[in-house]
Amino acid sequence: MIRVLFNKKGGVGKSSLAVNLAAISASKGHNTLLIDLDTQCNSTHYLNIPDTKRDDTIAGLFEQTITFHLRRKPAHEFAVDTGYENLSMIPGSPHLADIENELDSRHKIYKLRDALQEATEQYSRIYIDTPPALNFYSLSALIAANSVLIPIDCDDFAIQGLFNLQQHIREIQEDHNPDLTVEGIIANQYLSTAKLPNQIIQSLINEGHPVIPTYVAQSVKMRESHQVRKPLLHMAPKHKISQSLMAIYEYLEQ
Repeated sequence: MIRVLFNKKGGVGKSSLAVNLAAISASKGHNTLLIDLDTQCNSTHYLNIPDTKRDDTIAGLFEQTITFHLRRKPAHEFAVDTGYENLSMIPGSPHLADIENELDSRHKIYKLRDALQEATEQYSRIYIDTPPALNFYSLSALIAANSVLIPIDCDDFAIQGLFNLQQHIREIQEDHNPDLTVEGIIANQYLSTAKLPNQIIQSLINEGHPVIPTYVAQSVKMRESHQVRKPLLHMAPKHKISQSLMAIYEYLEQ
């Protein structure tokens, strides 16, 4: 199973959700791989992965497709140990920005899909954190994936963007990946006491959108987990945010 966390809107919690869902997956005994495709490398920093040589990051995996190599390394050889059992990661790299135009011009859009098809022999669950844009890398991820999870932050602008995003996903399904499914919309940074988030979520449900029935509340605990660079499952397993994330994971796996 390859899941992509994607939204063109920034600040909706893609990295937080990708890291925490991957950590929960690993804790359940699944050999899990997390891939950081964002040049900001937030997932990489969140898991406290030290600086890595460019050739040993996701940039290296892509770069070997446009340079001469006697042997191209398979995806699992780019993965590093996170310190958590069953959880590996291909670190992000700001150098992705340097090679994006060349990858695009040389039509390498299917190379991530090919690499991850091989990686499923080592990993039963793969999570991909994407940049907040429909660019070469996020499109590569959506072509490679079985499903996409869409985090939203429950404001009016987010909903406007969601409709546009779903149109892009339909085009990707039609042109590149007919097996891609929208597995769920995750309401993140949710304020249960505010009127607007409840109205927005109810409107999406009424229109038939696949809103996951557990919402992730706004909480300083998530920012604390970023600061200490530990997934919530390992920092505060009994906290309500941790419990919400585990409920979302179980919903996806049922």
